[in-house]
Amino acid sequence: MPAAAQHRRTWSNRFIRTVAVAGTGAAVLALPLIGAASASAATPAATTAATTQAGYPDNLDGWIRESLSVMAQKGIPGSYNGIYRNIIRESSGNPKAINLWDSNAAKGIPSKGLLQVIDPTFNAYHVAGTSSDIYDPVANITAACNYAAARYGSIDNVFGAY
Repeated sequence: MPAAAQHRRTWSNRFIRTVAVAGTGAAVLALPLIGAASASAATPAATTAATTQAGYPDNLDGWIRESLSVMAQKGIPGSYNGIYRNIIRESSGNPKAINLWDSNAAKGIPSKGLLQVIDPTFNAYHVAGTSSDIYDPVANITAACNYAAARYGSIDNVFGAY
C-alpha cells in the first residue's frame, strides 16, 4: 500500500474516533437535561440500599468484607478471594443453605450457611463480637475462617470440602 493511502487511512481513522468521542461526550452531557426528573428520583433509592449493622452492603460482597474486618481485628488470616471461592463452592452464596444428605446430616448435624459449617465446629470456632446464629453470614464466614486457620493455616489453603 502506498504511503499516501496509509496516511489518509490514519487521518480518517483519527477523524472518526474524534467525532465518535465528541458525539459520546455530547450525549453524556445531554442526559441530565433530558432525564433530569428520573435521575433525581433515582438518587434516594441508591442511598436506601440494605446494609449490615456495621454499615457494609447486605450482600455477599458486604458479608465477606465485614468478616475480613473482624478477622483482621482478631488476627485470623484469609483473603477475599479465598473466602469467595469457598463460599461459591459450598453454598453458591446462599446464607440459608443446608446440606441434608451428606455424612454429617446422616449423623444429625447438617452443614449450614455460606461455608457449610456444622454446629459443633461453629460453636468451637465462633468469634466473639459476631452473632451466635450459624446462619448469620458474617458469623458463619468468620467462624469457618477461624476453623480453617487452625486446621489449614488459612481459608486460602482450602480447595475442597473441609
